[in-house]
Amino acid sequence: MSLVDRHIGFVHALRDAGLPVSLAEGLDAARALQVIDLVERESLREAYAATLVKKPANRPGFDVLFDLWFPPTTSGLRQREDVDLDQAPVPELREHLAGLLMDGTESELRAFARAMVGRFGRQEARPGRQNWFSYSVLRALSPETLMAGILREVLAGQERGGLAEKTARQRVNSGIRRFEEAVSADVRRRIAEDSGIEKIARSAVRPPLDQLDFLRVTKADLARLRREVHPLARRLAARLTIKHRKGRRGRLDFRRTVRASLQSGGVPMDTHFKPPRPHKPELVILCDTSDSVSSFAHFTLLLTYALREQFTKVRAFGFVDTVDEITRFFQPGADVLDAMSRLATEADMVRFGRTNYGHALETFAERYGDAIGPKSSLLILGDARSNYQPPALEVLKSLAGKARHAYWLNPEPRRQWDTGDSIATDYGTVVPMHECRNVAQLTAFIEDIA
Repeated sequence: MSLVDRHIGFVHALRDAGLPVSLAEGLDAARALQVIDLVERESLREAYAATLVKKPANRPGFDVLFDLWFPPTTSGLRQREDVDLDQAPVPELREHLAGLLMDGTESELRAFARAMVGRFGRQEARPGRQNWFSYSVLRALSPETLMAGILREVLAGQERGGLAEKTARQRVNSGIRRFEEAVSADVRRRIAEDSGIEKIARSAVRPPLDQLDFLRVTKADLARLRREVHPLARRLAARLTIKHRKGRRGRLDFRRTVRASLQSGGVPMDTHFKPPRPHKPELVILCDTSDSVSSFAHFTLLLTYALREQFTKVRAFGFVDTVDEITRFFQPGADVLDAMSRLATEADMVRFGRTNYGHALETFAERYGDAIGPKSSLLILGDARSNYQPPALEVLKSLAGKARHAYWLNPEPRRQWDTGDSIATDYGTVVPMHECRNVAQLTAFIEDIA
């Protein structure tokens, strides 16, 4: 494969992984290759990173794909000759690894990882085909169990718990992480050699945080997403605040107008107006909390918690097949995780356990209809799947008609709307419905609303 082919394939792989790379940036990267020494692999990596990576969060995915498209050469990996890596018993290999974790160079560590993948990482799948795995290498060497022996040797009678032990622990833990990353990188390289770079590249990199699908996030992803919530809440509050357009006038300021007329003999040549009073935003959130959208509900309830601090008035309601106000769980100063736990056990949102938008809307209108007024923005969060129950469109139309603004965020891909029990289009004719599957789409929605 030529360098041009690798460059084009690498740029396409970055885009497929969700990293924003424009045509101009791809050309900038190609020009950068003309002024560096292509033999220096790390210089090549940094030239690509400088021209193609915009956010620190995108760097890990970039590095994974770079290692696939521009793998290190075997000759560039130096290893010590004091141990036969192909024949030495496991205890001797573990002792060798312990030395590398403390004193080994990056090149020596990667060479050792490459050798260990070749020795322990291969598993025969069927004649003529083999699979490669990281876990079998790490299981054989168990690098995390080397800490105690390394500390005994390093401290050599020194007092435990001091600075020397802390420094040694940090160094060993850093070495273990680098070894694990080197093993994973070499496994990916070998799989790419067997199956093709394009195939492994599609599964090697998780999408950036802002493009993770709400319906497929893990608990660890939700923990990371919490950091994205508060900035979005502030922007949403600013967008939903009704701002008077440029040139719009408030009420006549009679006193200033009369005072100014004294300069023209009492003729009011110039009129003065009071500045328009800014609208104080109020928000009503109606959120589907059923299992089918549980991850989305979790994130949007985190957003609700953040919005509680940004708006002058926020009322939040959750539903499955009936509705309950959940504002009380998100009082200022409340712990968000505690609020989630209380919400699951104390809120009255379930009758029979099957989502029923129609009944939830009717109950909301009956019990809490006065929550929506001319100063309110109504935000509905859910997938519009109602288990073939009556949709109560007229009720929704009445609720939306009372609000200053009404929006619906749907976490399902648009291509799945109106499939099965989805009635997204029917609801979308009453309240504008927006696909909102990830933070990037939520951000775009916030930027686009008036």
